[in-house]
Amino acid sequence: MTARQLPSIALLISDVDGTLVRPDKSLSEANVAAVGALGDAGVAFTLVSSRPPRGMAAVLKALHVTLPYAAFNGGVVLHADGSVAVTHRIPADAAREAVDVLTAHGVDAWVFADDLWLVLKDSGRLVDKETVTLGYGPTLVDDFTPYLDRVDKMVGASDDHALLAQLEQTLAAQLADRATAVRSQPYYLDLTAPQANKGNAVVALAKLVGVHMAHVAVIGDADNDVPMFGQAGWAIAMGQGEAAVQARADVVTASNSDDGVAAAIHRYVLGAAPGAPTAAPDAPTAGATGTRTND
Repeated sequence: MTARQLPSIALLISDVDGTLVRPDKSLSEANVAAVGALGDAGVAFTLVSSRPPRGMAAVLKALHVTLPYAAFNGGVVLHADGSVAVTHRIPADAAREAVDVLTAHGVDAWVFADDLWLVLKDSGRLVDKETVTLGYGPTLVDDFTPYLDRVDKMVGASDDHALLAQLEQTLAAQLADRATAVRSQPYYLDLTAPQANKGNAVVALAKLVGVHMAHVAVIGDADNDVPMFGQAGWAIAMGQGEAAVQARADVVTASNSDDGVAAAIHRYVLGAAPGAPTAAPDAPTAGATGTRTND
């Protein structure tokens, strides 16, 4: 696809991990201030994340988000008060198969159900890392079976990034139209219902907010963000993201270590707010302009 003209932006939807927060999971003053500037300019802002709703609460509060938002990669879309607008869950048979494949390959399986993060063992670096990210710890269980009929999301967690990349392909083929398998980080393989993807989530959020998709901008860093790139009027990739992800966006901003969200907001979104000039800048804040391929 050829480079496109930057449209007028009325709504920005941002990923959280790898995008809005820094590698240590903190929110920078620059990003907080930039989101505040959106509100001052009359541009709406909300979030879509692979996190569970409870794990998004602190970020939503810090940024004063008062619009609907999406969790579990779009597995659940919530109103601002936390009530559920849309939910999609993994079929029980697909959840069972995914657990069996992950454990057979020595990958830790995590299950999110009943507003709980369920694990079979509380050990390892990634459990500790996710505890910091979510702001709460896991619930230990002996068996996932009692929960497999109501799973919002599953995660395969491993420091063997190559293995997770392989299992992403294996599970995507094996589960076919019953579940989606996509990495949200090199060390996390997310499994959700087929309808639970960020592309569907941003469409649902834009409809709830009352903004046409042509005037929605999205920003993200990982494979699971690509579906929303194909839906939005303008797609921004993070500077530290993989080249394949960046190639699916319209532009590339700075990394999450360097406040890429703030840079993108000031260069693209505020520059394209209603009433502002709509011509895209000659070059992105950092990186290169991507050649977007719609999904």
